Amino acid sequence: MLDTSTNAHEFKHHARTHFEKWALSYDRSLLNELVFFPSIRRCQEELQRWRRRTGAEQYRALDVGCGTGTLLTLLSADPAAERLIGLDYSANMVAALRAKITGRALTDRVHIIRADSEHLPLADHAVDVLTCCNSFHHYPHQQQVLGEFRRVLRPGGLMVLIDGFRDNVIGWLVFDVAVAGVEKHVHHASWSEVRAMCERAGFSDVRQSKMNVLAPMLVTSCIR
Repeated sequence: MLDTSTNAHEFKHHARTHFEKWALSYDRSLLNELVFFPSIRRCQEELQRWRRRTGAEQYRALDVGCGTGTLLTLLSADPAAERLIGLDYSANMVAALRAKITGRALTDRVHIIRADSEHLPLADHAVDVLTCCNSFHHYPHQQQVLGEFRRVLRPGGLMVLIDGFRDNVIGWLVFDVAVAGVEKHVHHASWSEVRAMCERAGFSDVRQSKMNVLAPMLVTSCIR
């Protein structure tokens, strides 16, 4: 579990500073092919699987820690996407997403919010699908965040959470040694920790799997 003595303000300040600097080169990062694009594709697959299972004709989706909005811009091509919301803590990431959609006739469907994942500025049951890819390890109060995720999802809605898998030797070296050594203020929760937190938050049908080899990712999908 995340050490409760950790300074949450320091955690958040470090994450925001890191991503403010990274925003200008984020879309050219080598991590796109290794981590980000596979995560985006998996989110799309989970979304379509949920739609087939539920028969949902339209959906409203929230991407927490959306970065420059690659997932959102891809989903915007889907006629079933009624409303798409991107939320990020970094002002520069939000600005990059805003520039990406400007002039593309997407502003009526893609909404951009700069906010903290612990306090989502959305009403209860506001969205049908919530995705969070590769940012959960930056959140100092992960249990609280999952509570917020569940609050804004409608009953029967889908959450897809993807983050580093640190439960084998490769994952431990990548995330608990290399990433933690560089980024300092991070916590990659274990497979069992994530499952327990989701269940405590009230999610059901918690399904987990590992994807990737060199940069293994833990995929957790749940129903509200």
